[in-house]
Amino acid sequence: MSVALKSWRANEGPKHLITMVWIAVNVFLFWKTFMLYFSGAQYYYLHKMLGLGLCISRASASVLNFNCSLVLLPMCRSLLTFLRGSQRVTGRRVRRLLDKSKTFHVACGVTICVFSVVHVSAHLVNMVSFSVRYSEDFPALNVAQYRGQVTHTDINMNIFFPGVTGVLLVLVLFLMFTASSYCIRVSSYEIFWYTHNLFIVFYVILMVHVAGGALKYQSNVETHPPGCMRNNLSSWTNHRAAGEKGAESSGAPQTVCQEEARFQPHFPQTWLWVSAPLCLYCAEWLYRFIRSSTAPVTIVSVVSHPCDVVELRMLKSGFKPRPGQYILLNCPSVSSFENHPFTLTTVSLFVLVWKCVFLPTSNISNLIGCSAFLSHPRVHVDGPFGSPSEEVFNYEVSLCVAGGIGVTPFACVLQALFDDWRQYKLRRLYFVWVCRDLQSFYWFADLLCGLHERLWRDNRPDYFNVQLYLSNTQGLQSISEERYRFLSSRLRIGRPKWKLLFQEIGRANQLKRVGVFCCGPKGISKALHTLCNSNPHTGTAFEYNKESFS
Repeated sequence: MSVALKSWRANEGPKHLITMVWIAVNVFLFWKTFMLYFSGAQYYYLHKMLGLGLCISRASASVLNFNCSLVLLPMCRSLLTFLRGSQRVTGRRVRRLLDKSKTFHVACGVTICVFSVVHVSAHLVNMVSFSVRYSEDFPALNVAQYRGQVTHTDINMNIFFPGVTGVLLVLVLFLMFTASSYCIRVSSYEIFWYTHNLFIVFYVILMVHVAGGALKYQSNVETHPPGCMRNNLSSWTNHRAAGEKGAESSGAPQTVCQEEARFQPHFPQTWLWVSAPLCLYCAEWLYRFIRSSTAPVTIVSVVSHPCDVVELRMLKSGFKPRPGQYILLNCPSVSSFENHPFTLTTVSLFVLVWKCVFLPTSNISNLIGCSAFLSHPRVHVDGPFGSPSEEVFNYEVSLCVAGGIGVTPFACVLQALFDDWRQYKLRRLYFVWVCRDLQSFYWFADLLCGLHERLWRDNRPDYFNVQLYLSNTQGLQSISEERYRFLSSRLRIGRPKWKLLFQEIGRANQLKRVGVFCCGPKGISKALHTLCNSNPHTGTAFEYNKESFS
C-alpha cells in the first residue's frame, strides 16, 4: 500500500494539489465578494433592494474574472515550451504539470460556462427585484421607472448596454463551448477553429460589459450611515431601518443622517483581470506567426508507407527541435487557418509520419498522396512545442507504449538513442508496440533493428527491451524477412498482459522510478494509468505520462 501511495502521490499529487489551490481561490473569491455585498456598508441600500441576487451575481462575476484571466495561459505553447526547456524549471514534477495545461484550460472553460449561467440567472432575479422593490427614497438606485414595471418603453442605458453585451457574451460562449466538443472537432475542425477564435470578441465585450453602471454603491457612508433616520424619508424606509437598527443595537439611540445618500456606479475592473493575459497571448501568437511565416519550409520528399501512412521530410532554417517535441502544420492552399499537430520522428532533417484516417478533417486528408503534397509545396511550420515524450530521457528506466500510429512520438526518441544513447540519463528502455496490421511494424522496422544492433555492438544488450503485439489474431502471421529477424522473435499474437508486464519491470528495477509513456487508444491509456497508481511491487514507483497535443 505504501508503494501504491508513493506512485499515486507522484502521478496525481501535484495535479490534485494545484486543483485544490485553484478551487480554494475560486471559493475564496466567491465568498469574499458575496460577504462584501451582503454586509458591506456601501451596498446596504442596494442589498435591501436586490437581496441575494446582488450577492450571487457579483460573487459569480469575481469567479468569472479570475478564470477568464487564467484560461488563456495554458494555451501559450511557446511560453510553456520555454519553461520546460529552461534551466530554471529543473523539477520533473513541475515539467510534468506543464503537460496538464490542456486539462487546466478545459477546467477553466467549464467553470466559466457554469458561473456564466449562475451570473445570468442572478441578474434575471435582480431585474425582477428592481421592479418589485422600486425605491422612492433613493431614485438613483432604480433601474425601473416605477414600481411594478415589467417592460421598458424608454431605453435606459444603465441597463441596455450591460444587457446587450451580456446577451452577446452568452451567445459567443455558447458557440465556443458547443463547437469544442470532441465530435465537432473530429468531424469539422474548421468550425471548432473559427468559433474558438471568437475569444477576441469575447474579451473585448467582456471588458466593456459593466460600463453601463446599473449597480451603484453609496459613496458617503461616513455622513450617511446605512439605515440612519431622516425626516424626509418615507415611512417604509424608516420602518425598515429602525427595525434593523433596533435589532442590532438593542435599544441604542438611532443615528441621524447628516445628508442624503449619494450613489455612483463602479469603475469597470474586469480589464484589470484579463488585459495582461490577453496581451501575453496575443504577443505570443504574433511571435509564432512571424516565426512560422518568415522562415521558408522546403519539402525534401514524400514517401508512402503501408496502411495509408505518409512520411513527409522537410527542411527549415533555424529550426532546432528536441526529441519528443511536436509541431503545428499548415498548408495555406488548403486552409489559411487550419493547423494540425504532428510529432517529429527525426529532428535533424525533421520528418513527420501520420496515418490518413487519424486526420481530423477531410481538407488535409486530400493531401495524403505523394503527388498531391508535391503539388502543394508551400507549408508553414509552427513550433516546436514541448510534449511529455521529452521526459523519456530523464528517467533511468522508461516504458514506452504505443498503439498503432501512436508510435511516432517514440520514433524520435529511438532515433536520438541510435545517434548517441550515452549522453542521456536513460539506462533501460522498455518499448511496447501494439498494432492491428502486421504491415504497420514495417514503418520503423529498420530503426528498431538498427538500434538493437548498435546496442549489441556497444555491449548493452539489456538496454533495449522490445515487445511487439499483433492484436488481429485471424490467420498465422509473422515477419519473415531475414533482416528483421530480431523483430520476428519479439512478435506476439494477442494483446499485452499489462499487469504481468508491470510485475516483470517492477522486479527488475526495484527502488527505482520508472517513467511510463503512452500514446495510443484510451483503453490502453486508462489501463496503464490505473496500474501506475496501484502497482504493488516493493520499492518501484511508476510515473505515468500521457501524450496529448493542445
